[in-house]
Amino acid sequence: CWSFNGAYFRKVDTQFGPIEVQVPRDRNGQFHQHTLPDYKQHSDVLESTIIKLYSKGVTTREIADLIEKMYGSHYSPAQVSNISKQMLPKVEAYHKRKLSDKFFCVYLDATYLPLRRETFEREAVYIAIGIKPNGHKEVIDYCIAPSENIEVWTDMLQ
Repeated sequence: CWSFNGAYFRKVDTQFGPIEVQVPRDRNGQFHQHTLPDYKQHSDVLESTIIKLYSKGVTTREIADLIEKMYGSHYSPAQVSNISKQMLPKVEAYHKRKLSDKFFCVYLDATYLPLRRETFEREAVYIAIGIKPNGHKEVIDYCIAPSENIEVWTDMLQ
């Protein structure tokens, strides 16, 4: 038996702009709405857009400005940074994954790309690409270092 005790409003930022959702309350605390995850204030579409922009090298301040202009939702650079940090465990898992296939050939190369850290400088991006016996290519691993040298290649290959 449900005994309702009014409702509260929740603001959620979506790709259509901010919306306000009315969520009913019950006296016994047994009602759980399933439309939105608990405590979540941003839609998955906005979060994935932020992560994609961040991975392309767009600064958190620029992303915050773009999201506000495109969707009307205000994000501080700190909020953008917190959302983009969700990618860190996925990147770590990628580097530590077990390689399942054998490779017919492995290519190793490094190129210098402009990367934004504290300053905007060119850094070496090392990449290992494997070709499987069926001809498909796979990025085996990559790493970023200030310059190309034998020690980084040795660490990466190990």
